[in-house]
Amino acid sequence: MTTARPRLDEPMTFGRVARRPRWIAALILALALAAGFAWLGQWQLGRSIASAPTTGPDTEKVVPLTSFAKPGVSFRDDQIGRMASVDATLVPGDTVLLSDRLNGGVTGWWVVGHAVTANGTDLAVALGWAPTRSAARAAEPTATIPTPLIGRYLPSESPDQPTVEKGVQSASSVPAFINQWQHYSGEVYPGYLVARTPSAGLDRIDSPKPIPPDALNWLNLFYAIEWAVFAGFAIYLWYRLVQDVVEKENGDDDPTEPSDSDQ
Repeated sequence: MTTARPRLDEPMTFGRVARRPRWIAALILALALAAGFAWLGQWQLGRSIASAPTTGPDTEKVVPLTSFAKPGVSFRDDQIGRMASVDATLVPGDTVLLSDRLNGGVTGWWVVGHAVTANGTDLAVALGWAPTRSAARAAEPTATIPTPLIGRYLPSESPDQPTVEKGVQSASSVPAFINQWQHYSGEVYPGYLVARTPSAGLDRIDSPKPIPPDALNWLNLFYAIEWAVFAGFAIYLWYRLVQDVVEKENGDDDPTEPSDSDQ
């Protein structure tokens, strides 16, 4: 006659099983594995974010504008924000006011002049910033540029609205400037220069160094996520094994063994 196994008076708990030496050792092993996986995930995450290639030009080194930009040639990405120098003269009275221009978080006006370089090419130059339109108007007649002219070269903006008043617009758009200028030679640089030294009566325009974009390595990011999943799985596996023991020790007798009612 087969006798059923006696049941425990108290149900087995997860904590009681987890405190057994073999499961404590298993937990230490699981934590060590999780820590290793977490370290690998952090390493892969660090590799997934890499700075954009640093082989581009040094934007803060002043070089001749003619060394990288040509009139009538489309603006390239590697030209954005480069500090350039050029010998040019300002066309008197051929200035345009730009509205809604932020400078140090304050909205004001730009005074943009029409310069002609030594080789006869037209160039738009942002001469400075003023807090009010009246201050910008007052600075127009005395606008000057140093020789050589040094500034940051930026791409033309798209016109955001039709010009409603001669000599005034809101976008730093070279094609729109051409329509405002009284004298135009037919050759113009596709970008404009923000003067490093403002004209008299104007403030210097904020023109920070361009920030290179970040390149995201999606493959390494995927690996970092995988290692994080593995770390979590190591802990879960230990929990599941302990829970299986708890359920087994609290469960019914083996169904192949006869119960007391069958005897």
